[in-house]
Amino acid sequence: MSLISSAQSLRSRQISNLKKMLHLNTEIETGLVESTTQTTESDLIWKVLILDKKSTSIVSSVLRVNDLLEYGITMHAMIDKRRAQLEDVPVIYFVEPTPENVATIIKDIENDQYYQFYINFTSSLSRSLLEEFAKKVALTGKSDRIKQVFDQYLDFIVTEPNLFSLELKDTYYQFNSPSSTEALINEKIDQISNGIFSSVLTMGSIPIIRANKGGPAELIAQRLDAKLRDHVINTRKLSTHATDIHSSLSNGNFVLILLDRNVNLTSMFSHSWIYQCMVNDVFKLERNTIKIEKVIKDSNGNEKIEMKKFDIEPKDFFWEQNAALPFPNAVENVESELNSYTEDAKQITAKTGYSSIQEIDLKDDTDTQHIQDAIKLLPELTFRKNIIDLHMTVLSDLIKELDSKNLDSFFEIEQNLNDPKIQKQFLELLSSNAKENNSLDKLRTYIILYLSCDLPKSFCDTCESQLSKLDIDLSALQYIKKVKEFTKLSEMQLSTSSNTNSNSHIQNKGALFSNLSSKLINLTDGSSKLSEGFGSLVSGIKNLLPEKSNLPVTNIVESIMNPNQANANSLKLTDDYVYYDPSITRGAHSKQPKRKTYSEGMVFIVGGGNYAEYSNLQDWCNEWNIKQGVNSGSVGGSSAAKMVCYGSTDIITAKDFIEECGKLAL
Repeated sequence: MSLISSAQSLRSRQISNLKKMLHLNTEIETGLVESTTQTTESDLIWKVLILDKKSTSIVSSVLRVNDLLEYGITMHAMIDKRRAQLEDVPVIYFVEPTPENVATIIKDIENDQYYQFYINFTSSLSRSLLEEFAKKVALTGKSDRIKQVFDQYLDFIVTEPNLFSLELKDTYYQFNSPSSTEALINEKIDQISNGIFSSVLTMGSIPIIRANKGGPAELIAQRLDAKLRDHVINTRKLSTHATDIHSSLSNGNFVLILLDRNVNLTSMFSHSWIYQCMVNDVFKLERNTIKIEKVIKDSNGNEKIEMKKFDIEPKDFFWEQNAALPFPNAVENVESELNSYTEDAKQITAKTGYSSIQEIDLKDDTDTQHIQDAIKLLPELTFRKNIIDLHMTVLSDLIKELDSKNLDSFFEIEQNLNDPKIQKQFLELLSSNAKENNSLDKLRTYIILYLSCDLPKSFCDTCESQLSKLDIDLSALQYIKKVKEFTKLSEMQLSTSSNTNSNSHIQNKGALFSNLSSKLINLTDGSSKLSEGFGSLVSGIKNLLPEKSNLPVTNIVESIMNPNQANANSLKLTDDYVYYDPSITRGAHSKQPKRKTYSEGMVFIVGGGNYAEYSNLQDWCNEWNIKQGVNSGSVGGSSAAKMVCYGSTDIITAKDFIEECGKLAL
């Protein structure tokens, strides 16, 4: 767990701002915690919430229906759908500032759709649209119905405490395609700048801006610098909608690092051993919903796709504690959680006369303290069991995928790139057949080898000959070859020394995965006793755990935020990054500064990000804070607690990125 208080996270700040908006933009006591605070019913004003597609994504990622109800929202609806007229009910609009949405709001005012109108836009409403809005509202003669109009600056999606996305698809393709027009590029730069601007204001401090040169990141840095400079000049305060307590750092101690995806490509193709990363890679993790596709056959032998969905609840204790841990640790911990639950359930039922938790009758009016205590504890126990069952199911399915596609072998190769034997090991893997098609995994690992090592031509020819025999599009590989040919930066410059100690491969791996999966399945079926040997199986797959090392993006962040600890190659690289200080509104604001230490940072990747980089950054922060013995109360100076937010134009899978690269080769 991080030493950084959740009160400082981007997600908690966004929740706080949303809650304030749902309370009609009045100040409320929240303490900036991620759990919601109770509001008495007498304090609530019951109202309707109107959303559009974008704002629905923003709200649904951090709040649930029960949260909305607690905040006084009795009904929510989409702005472009037919809605019932509720003349005596106030309404909150939370929508994008588009001409279509503004026109719909005006129409609602004309039709007396609601009693009072509280209008909130996800980002800034342009002056021209604001003037048009005011003019048309005046023509209705009902301007008194409008009680508020706010720009909320919440135009980004948060799915983890310090992970956000703008959900802009195909950004890497659009910025690197020769067919992209100047107008399209400018539109994208505006969209990205606006999204980052919103996230920065939510963090409550004006950052120093750093960006690598010669690409979209530099252009976005320029645009964002101008926006933040105007904001400082016009308001002379951080944000008109952010509570002062949101600002955890003074200006100058917060840095925003903008990076083009091309500064490092290997992490986009790699296989990770982190639980959260594996879920997104093997299945799909989208807005805190795990989607697992399975191909099943009906009685006639026809194949069809079955989709299973699992929602990660905001209070999912297992996900919070294990998402960033290696997969084997998560498997081990789910056993401990089940044992703990089983023991607690036994202690409760032993005092009630019931044989199991499931048999307890909520309507039992027996006047005994034990039964009444059990009834009170039942909702919590049921919630715990549901969470445990969910993750057992997901972990079991992950193990099956690992076994059927030999995914651990790809991971092992990618962790030992400097091992002289690795090329031979990859050729053997390339020519072998798995239980299920793993052609995409073979391509991914070869691309990593190609980008990271100077490979013999004979080895490349053999690999590509083998890959060409697979049922897979190799267009992405052709594009990657061009990137490596023209790039001036070797990715290995950013890497710390690679782990050259090859981990011994698991013997009888297939039997290990099969046994482990069956044990988890048995547990989800209600078994409360683990078979002997489960622990040894977990220990077996834990042999694959690599030594901890920083990914290239983390090395860049370290060299800017903590230069005293960074390696020379990273420092040489980042010293050349552009520099802007938007808080200085006069004079030479772009003058290159001396290296300095920052406590709070935000790194944004233009062209797609992933959970692996996010997880690696959080590990770096946590390790620094543990070594320094600092916490969120320590701000300023070289020993202050580190906190880094990670954002991107979109959080995507390796498959998604390969498809984008493939289009660029056409």
